[in-house]
Amino acid sequence: MKKIFTAILLLLIQQCIFAQDKLLSMEDAMLKARTSLAPQNLSQLQFYGNTNDYVYLKKVEGKDIWMRGNFKMKADSAFLTLDKLNNFLSQNGLTTAKEMPLIKFTPKGWIMTSNGHRILYDPEKRSYITLLKKELAAKENAEQSSVGYVAYLDNHNLYVTDGTIAKQVTTDGSKNIVYASSVHRDEFGINKGTFWSNNGTKLAFYRMDQGMVTDYPIINWSERPAKADLIKYPMAGDKSHHVTIGVYNTATQNTIWLKTGEPAEQYLTNIAWSPDDKYIYIAVVNREQNHMWLNQYDATTGDFIKTLFEQTDEKYVEPLVPIQFLKSNPSQFIWQSNRDGWNHLYLYDTNGKLLKQLTNGNWEVLEVKGYDAKGENLYFVSTALSPINKNLSVLNLKTGRINLITTDGGVHATQVSADGSSILDVYSTASNPRTIQLIDISKFLNAKAKVQQKGLQNLVAKPKLLMQSHNPLKEYATGELSLFTIRNNSGDSIYCRMFKPVGFNNTKKYPVIVYWYGGPHAQMILNSWNGGAGDYWFQYQAERGYVVFTIDTRGSDNRGKAFEQSIFRKLGEAQMDDMMAAVNYLTAQPYIDKDRMGLFGWSFGGFMTTDFMLNHPGIFKAAVAGGPVMNWQYYEIMYGERYMDTPQENPEGYAATNLIKQAGKLKGKLLLIHGLQDPVVVQQHSVDFVKACVDKGVQVDYMIYPGHEHNVLGKDRAHLYQKVTDYFMQHLQQ
Repeated sequence: MKKIFTAILLLLIQQCIFAQDKLLSMEDAMLKARTSLAPQNLSQLQFYGNTNDYVYLKKVEGKDIWMRGNFKMKADSAFLTLDKLNNFLSQNGLTTAKEMPLIKFTPKGWIMTSNGHRILYDPEKRSYITLLKKELAAKENAEQSSVGYVAYLDNHNLYVTDGTIAKQVTTDGSKNIVYASSVHRDEFGINKGTFWSNNGTKLAFYRMDQGMVTDYPIINWSERPAKADLIKYPMAGDKSHHVTIGVYNTATQNTIWLKTGEPAEQYLTNIAWSPDDKYIYIAVVNREQNHMWLNQYDATTGDFIKTLFEQTDEKYVEPLVPIQFLKSNPSQFIWQSNRDGWNHLYLYDTNGKLLKQLTNGNWEVLEVKGYDAKGENLYFVSTALSPINKNLSVLNLKTGRINLITTDGGVHATQVSADGSSILDVYSTASNPRTIQLIDISKFLNAKAKVQQKGLQNLVAKPKLLMQSHNPLKEYATGELSLFTIRNNSGDSIYCRMFKPVGFNNTKKYPVIVYWYGGPHAQMILNSWNGGAGDYWFQYQAERGYVVFTIDTRGSDNRGKAFEQSIFRKLGEAQMDDMMAAVNYLTAQPYIDKDRMGLFGWSFGGFMTTDFMLNHPGIFKAAVAGGPVMNWQYYEIMYGERYMDTPQENPEGYAATNLIKQAGKLKGKLLLIHGLQDPVVVQQHSVDFVKACVDKGVQVDYMIYPGHEHNVLGKDRAHLYQKVTDYFMQHLQQ
């Protein structure tokens, strides 16, 4: 059987060469997918300052040239060459550039880096100011305020400088006392630790005391002898760190602390300043993560002012976006919540009164892009067309009317001009590599309410096409891609993606590789180029005679609260049911060889893959689980307790998901892969599982990647996927 499979593969390769179709190499599939084989693009595309003109970087005769255009211009014109830029730099005594630097064309001027210094160049005055000196830019967590103050970390402590004199704000910083850094393991949308006020003179910052959190060893194998790098890793059910928030005043050079109260183990999330900088708003979440208080604090005294409103949920709440004040009314703000089952926008006043729900329906608001010049219209991205599309809409805050701007299906990445009248729209679909267009909605914004009833499409000029990418894989043999849904046992529509083999023949039987994730905050399948896959490995496998199938089970992102929360306290249960629905669909197809099916997942998907292999033996002949959670008691508090509660509260759920205790049930072939420096899913998960397999006399395969954390990146990623490919080739050939 193995010889027959090899002969078919060789025949397929010969046919492709004869047809002048190339096959992807692993380097093509994994490394070039984001470079030479990525869809065409307009580099650094952006609006120019306060205008509706767009600029982008273009290679002309081997040289980078900034191009500029607008809706009226038929052809874009050269705007800035390297020679011209260097002339500006040399006239100001700055070091000339050997190649075109990254430039942000803001209303105040051009922001770029020159000889390590971040500068703001004024093209009208032909002068510049230094925004951030080289030595400060190199500091840890450096962040600049709107008026030039810079906050940064040095030897664990927070400093603030005006560019000449540095003030040491804290003195007790250490490994255990962490300042001005992201806290709560980057959950709740937190990704930094400093928050400048609107006027740039006050700084709110996090202080995290993690002295009570147990040390966890990450082994550094690059030294002789190897040593343990100790990190703080709060595991489910154990002690958590304590977080407080300080406010530093550059005028008084004093720091006050917000009186966020007890208990110490709570989550301080979604920090926002009031427009007048008098108050700070924080979404406070209890450790149980089922109760949220939106609190207001005095930024001068630190006093608690009031709770604007509360939100509770029998399972969990998860605020991800700070309040956003209206541009036209500083006493009103927008809050995002999934309280009605879907993430939507709500309008409140600063007394905490709900004025109205701005959006509603069985779809999710994904991102708020901002306001138009007058603050009358709000732009946001949503799944209004379908869960696998991302489209831009505009909401009139007075009338409540919502119009879809990007009316075509696909995943749209958009930029809104300063006055809101022009949109740069970069989008792709499963069959369209990339389209870039300029959309003019000025007539819509200026139209009266009665006229608006005609619909947005009647008031928008035909988009100006800026670029249409050709198919970067046009010279390669590719399998047919399809996106579709199946029904699970609960009646939900489950999205699926399938790559059929090159030269597909419905009368033949093909081996299958199923890829999945199944956890929160992730979505594998999108109506975008390559079906949402970031690389071409699925196509690589389709060229080699595999059906490659992906499923977004319950628990996945952008399908509403009930869809995600179905996994609460029993991770894997709903996903296993959905996978069985997928298996039933696949095995019902005449071209599927049900005796040669493989399963693959990473991280949460690694947990899911191992769980399925243990509890549904015989369905998949071989599987690969990368960075897998094997025992949720070993995972972090913030994420783990949100979806599982604590081990003390949910012993049955933790027992059911302890795959280490179930290792003896393994029947098929299983390859575990782990980054040796993984600080997210620590290696103890896979090591303990391997030990349990040894104790039970069960064979399991294991591969490590030294120097890599949770994801194997860079050139080694091709090595990883070659390992996965070889494993499936070895075990699915016969």
